[in-house]
Amino acid sequence: MRGPGRRPPVGDSGVMAHVRAAVWGPAEFVGLPPRWLLTEGVLVGILATGAIIGLGIAGVWTGRPSLAAGEGGLVIVAALAVYLLITEAGRALVGLVAVLGVCLALLTPPSLAGLVLVHRGEVRSVVVTSVEGGPVAGTEGGRYLCSVADRAGVPLSTRIWRGCERSTRPGDALDVVYDPDGVVPPRGVAPGTDRGPLLGAAALAAGLVAGCVLAVVRSFRLSPAP
Repeated sequence: MRGPGRRPPVGDSGVMAHVRAAVWGPAEFVGLPPRWLLTEGVLVGILATGAIIGLGIAGVWTGRPSLAAGEGGLVIVAALAVYLLITEAGRALVGLVAVLGVCLALLTPPSLAGLVLVHRGEVRSVVVTSVEGGPVAGTEGGRYLCSVADRAGVPLSTRIWRGCERSTRPGDALDVVYDPDGVVPPRGVAPGTDRGPLLGAAALAAGLVAGCVLAVVRSFRLSPAP
């Protein structure tokens, strides 16, 4: 055991410094980071985030399965992680950026589906055939789920929760917005229900940009790694 006034061996402090640099990045600068380093971090974050969101928009708009499932965004996340590892960014920060990027890539397509319906959707009236769910049934968020059919009696394969409420009964009419191209599934018309996912995607995008800036800034090293 060390005595109360004894310093730890120099080798111990060197190992800890190496571990900290590997986990959080070397950050070998005094005071504020160089402006060019901040610029690089911001550009990396904006370009990566923009590419992830752009591929998500393309997937939802065109209906291409790989893009609509977020696979294109996952490729961007992988490339971003490799870039940060090459710049010797801290492993913990690379992991944080990767997690935020994966969440954004998977959340963007379903979050933007409502915007596609806003731009090219058509509103039609349908008839409720049955109502299920609710808080007791344990559905997501305690939602009620309405099975519906069009005026010709053809049932929709998608159950509707927007506009489906506790007071809804079979035979009631609901307004449903359709995608004429059939890319986005139909959904009920209920103002404000698409705002939550969009806000979540925006928060993830802001977090991803901030994570990239932090990872790039802390990757700065004055001398080559030993």
